[in-house]
Amino acid sequence: MRDRMILTRLLIVCFLTAVLHSSSLADDSTTKQAVSVTGPSQTSWVSFRNGQQQRGTADTELAQKLELLWTYETEFGVSGTAAIVGDHVYVPVIDGYLLCLNRINGSLIWKHRSIESNNPKDFAPGFKAAPLVTEQLVICGDEDGVLHAVDRKTGKKVWTFESEAEIAGGANLAGDRIIFGSHDSYLYCVKLSDGNLVWKFQTQDRVNCAPAIADGHTFISGCDEHLRVISLDEGKQIADVPLNSFLIASPALWDDTLYVGTYTSKVVALNWKKTEFIWTYQDGDEEFPYHSSAAITEKFLVVGGRDKELHCLDRLTGQEIWKFRTRAGIDSSPAIVDDRVFFGSSDGNLYGVDLKSGKEIFKHNAGRDITAGPAIGEKVLVVGAEGNRGKIYCFGQKSP
Repeated sequence: MRDRMILTRLLIVCFLTAVLHSSSLADDSTTKQAVSVTGPSQTSWVSFRNGQQQRGTADTELAQKLELLWTYETEFGVSGTAAIVGDHVYVPVIDGYLLCLNRINGSLIWKHRSIESNNPKDFAPGFKAAPLVTEQLVICGDEDGVLHAVDRKTGKKVWTFESEAEIAGGANLAGDRIIFGSHDSYLYCVKLSDGNLVWKFQTQDRVNCAPAIADGHTFISGCDEHLRVISLDEGKQIADVPLNSFLIASPALWDDTLYVGTYTSKVVALNWKKTEFIWTYQDGDEEFPYHSSAAITEKFLVVGGRDKELHCLDRLTGQEIWKFRTRAGIDSSPAIVDDRVFFGSSDGNLYGVDLKSGKEIFKHNAGRDITAGPAIGEKVLVVGAEGNRGKIYCFGQKSP
C-alpha cells in the first residue's frame, strides 16, 4: 500500500513537471512581462557599430570606476554585439535566441527563437549578427540566412526575410529601408515596414560585414577582396576598389574617408569619392588578419588584431601612436566612450585602456573568449562571452 502511494505521488510530480516544462517552452517567443519602449536616443547603442557611419563610439556617460551590475547565463554563449536602448538590452545568442533583458537588473523580459517550434530538441539557428533597434522593431539575422524583425514590446515576429546563406553582419538603417549582407554573396535592401525586397546587389563572394551608410550610398567590404560603393536608391554600383585581400571587418566612415582592416595585416584609409588610398598601415612583417572593426574619433583609430594587440593610430596619417598587448587574438571590435576604449580578447578578458596613453585602466576576467564587441549605452557597458554557459555581463555604477 505504501509503495502504491509513493508511486502515485511520483507520477503526479512527473505530470506537473511536464506541464510546467511544456508551459515554459510554449512562451519562448512571447513576452514574459508587459513592457513599454522608448525610441533610440543619442545615449543609446542601436546597432553593431552604433550608427550609420559605424564609428564605434558612444555618446553616454559611463562611470570612471566600473562595477559589475549583473550577469545572465546563456547555454552556448554570445559572439555578437548587443544593443542598448532605453531600459532594455538586446542580445543575440548562439543557441538560437534573441534576448530582451532589463537594463537595470538583467532579468529576462522576452526571448525570441529563430524557429517557431517549441521543441527544445529541434535545432534553432544561432544569432551571431548584432541586432539593429528601431522605434518599434529589433532586427537581426541568423545562421540560416533569415532576417528577423521582432516587436520590441512582445518579442513576437513582425516579418522575416530569407536569404540563401548565413547573415553574419549587422543590418543598418537608411530611412525606411534596411541594408544588410549575406554569405550568399548578395547585399540586400528591404523595406522596414514589411521586409519586402527593394533591390539586391550581387558580389563575387560572401558579404560578412555590416554595411556603412553615408550621403545616399552604402559601403561593403567582402570576401571577394573588393570594397564597393553602392547607391541606396537603386542598388547600383558607383565604385569598385580592389583591395587584394579578404575583408571580414566592417568599414567605418569619417566624411569622405573609409577605414577598414584587411585579412592581410593591413589597415587602410580610402577616399571613397576619389577611390584613392590616403594611407596604409602595417605593423612590421608579421602576417595576421584583422577581424575586429575599427573605432574612430576625430583624432584616433583603434582596432584589434589577431597578433594579440590593440593598435591605436593617428586617424589622419596612419602613424602608430601606441599598442596594447594581450595574451590572445583580438576579434572584438572596440568601443570608445569619452577618453577610454573597451574591448574583449580571446584570452578571456574584457579590457579598458586610456585612449591617449594606451595604459590599462580596467580588466575583468570572464574565463571564456570575448570575441563580441562591447556595447556602451544608457550609462552601462554590456558584452557577452563565448562557450558553454557563456555569460552576458553588464557594467556601470551601482546605485547608492
